[in-house]
Amino acid sequence: MLRRLARLCLGFLIVSAAVPFLPHQALAAEPIKALIVDGQNNHAVWPTTTKMMKKYLEETKLFTVDVATAAPEGTDPNFKPDFSKYAVVISNFGHGAAAWPEETQQAFEAFVSGGGGFVVVHAADNAFPEWPAYNEMIGLGGWGGRNEKDGPYVYVNDKGEVVRDESPGNGGNHGAQWEFPVIVRDAEHPITKGMPAEWLHAKDELYDKLRGPAKSMQILATAESTVTGRNEPMIFTIGYGKGRVFHTPMGHAEYSVECVGFITTLLRGTEWAATGKVTIPIPADFPTAEKTSSRPFAK
Repeated sequence: MLRRLARLCLGFLIVSAAVPFLPHQALAAEPIKALIVDGQNNHAVWPTTTKMMKKYLEETKLFTVDVATAAPEGTDPNFKPDFSKYAVVISNFGHGAAAWPEETQQAFEAFVSGGGGFVVVHAADNAFPEWPAYNEMIGLGGWGGRNEKDGPYVYVNDKGEVVRDESPGNGGNHGAQWEFPVIVRDAEHPITKGMPAEWLHAKDELYDKLRGPAKSMQILATAESTVTGRNEPMIFTIGYGKGRVFHTPMGHAEYSVECVGFITTLLRGTEWAATGKVTIPIPADFPTAEKTSSRPFAK
């Protein structure tokens, strides 16, 4: 009996050592149900980035992930996901996406305002400029005719102060892609806690001049745009009713999404949006201030 018990204990220790980066809840708790929505995006890479995000989330053993894909053109009358089945929804829609059916819009507004989590990735903040509730959820957006009517530009000045700039002008812009430093502005928030104060993101578009309602918005990290010279929000959260929204404008291409900084931010941001807490650790291969770090995606 004692030998059998010893073998069981040894087996448990071996399994535990084999998964050092899993959140401890992943071995016991019910998984978090997540839904990725996609189907219309001006970034042709979107089918691949959906697969990448799904894989990264499921690898934690903390999430189960479904995907709901709208028809490729126009408003899809059959696009009616049951949001109530999920704790969090991740959007991989993009610029030029057609409006969702009115029924779906209302269901999504009720889902988030009622306490559901929402994750906004890269071009998802280009989508649906004519949907007021969506603009409130994402906090800041760009393109699609967004301008001063939609809200201020928001950035952080060199004193570390948040600036809400009401000056007229179009929302949304970026320069050439490059590897840029991300500066953590709130080291105590669950999403960014434990991250280096500065880390180098892989090649990506650095969105600047985003603007919007920016209500109940908290900036967690920024990057300095070579176009505007401003510290533009790269990781931020928004409160919408009882719901939590996590927004990152990063993630333009496969090589951007392969960045361990992006992956970690996505995972921790999604867990926070779903639960209000973060248990996923900062991995050992997280980027430093001097060096990027990427995990090639196996297609």
